Amino acid sequence: MRLWIYIVRRLIMVIPVVVGVMTLTFAMVSAVPTTDRLASAFGVSPRLSWDQYISCSRINPGENGTCLNPAYVRGTHELGLDKPIPYQWAIYMWNSFNGRWGYVGNDSGVTSYVPIARGQPVITVLGWFLPYTLELAALALVLTLLMAVPIGNIAAVNRNRPVDQASRILSFSGYAIPDFMLGSLLLMVFVLVVGGPSVHSPFCHGQSAYTDFTGSWPPPPCFPGGVYPTWLVQGQISSPTGFPTVDALIHGQWWLALDTIIRMLIPAFVIAYGTAADLLRFVRNSMLEVLNLDFVRSARAKGLPEKVVVKKHAGRNSLNVTITVLGLVFVGFLGGFPIIEYLFDLNGVGQMLAYSVTQTPYDYGIIFGSTVLFTLMIVIANLIVDVLYAYLDPRVRLG
Repeated sequence: MRLWIYIVRRLIMVIPVVVGVMTLTFAMVSAVPTTDRLASAFGVSPRLSWDQYISCSRINPGENGTCLNPAYVRGTHELGLDKPIPYQWAIYMWNSFNGRWGYVGNDSGVTSYVPIARGQPVITVLGWFLPYTLELAALALVLTLLMAVPIGNIAAVNRNRPVDQASRILSFSGYAIPDFMLGSLLLMVFVLVVGGPSVHSPFCHGQSAYTDFTGSWPPPPCFPGGVYPTWLVQGQISSPTGFPTVDALIHGQWWLALDTIIRMLIPAFVIAYGTAADLLRFVRNSMLEVLNLDFVRSARAKGLPEKVVVKKHAGRNSLNVTITVLGLVFVGFLGGFPIIEYLFDLNGVGQMLAYSVTQTPYDYGIIFGSTVLFTLMIVIANLIVDVLYAYLDPRVRLG
């Protein structure tokens, strides 16, 4: 089968997956009371003030059900909540694909996190914070590779030796230690050990040792005049690209770019430690399988050095499984890191989602808008992984 035919088939298979996930999301949305949804999306309630209610009752005696907040009625009509369920499903599917995911509620916890998010479209607010999560995911992926691939290959080459046993301990510890616990312990160690009264970040003397290792940006005293520059809105949203490291370099502040990387380094390591424990086993098993194949034995029989056999022959052919698993790992990263971003106070979609579900009332626009975004991103990333794997291994196209 040609590669383009395989790609077309995979694209066709994506459609029912996306529709199915959106339908399940719609079912969860429909379970939320109308009053709560409108209170979250528009900050309105069905009730009028007492004076408005008395005035309306005089105009419509005996029909108090018509005395509703006009904004509430307008929001009900805009979301299609006054229509039958099939019609609501059609509206929801249409809005899911055209980016109309609602608005950040006036009373949600997100507003205390980012005041300028109040009343903004959900897709706009997600676009502000997605670059932060993508940078964290990219750094965590790099650290995962640096830990899993070399250790996995060395463990396979030295099977059942002390190095292999040590890699198993590393793998088991990565499974056993939760991310939030490892992150809390590391943060406490860095604050206690490095955060002495006169020892702070190498690039900025922050307000405390804690602020030197948390947050996406240093506190205002680190900037000239004690205020954030105009391109850094309220110390949370950067411009023009939205990626903190890139924007710092664009504006010629290399120290700030290094500072943002340092602030992401600990949470990225926490994410990578548990992920590398899983990937390490795949790398080791894949290398062991390739080392036992006939062409590797033939290479050894020809007298090639063991390093050449491992690196050029076995190493390249063991990458197929690793690339596939690595692609799935990055797909999981695209879902954000709510606990880690919340713990380290990073301006990503994970922390925004955490705020939206820990405040009352819940911000349903953020919750379900994030669900739609993550679904589309994960489906597209899976498609890219499948196509890349089919390109590297043509046998996949026969399946």
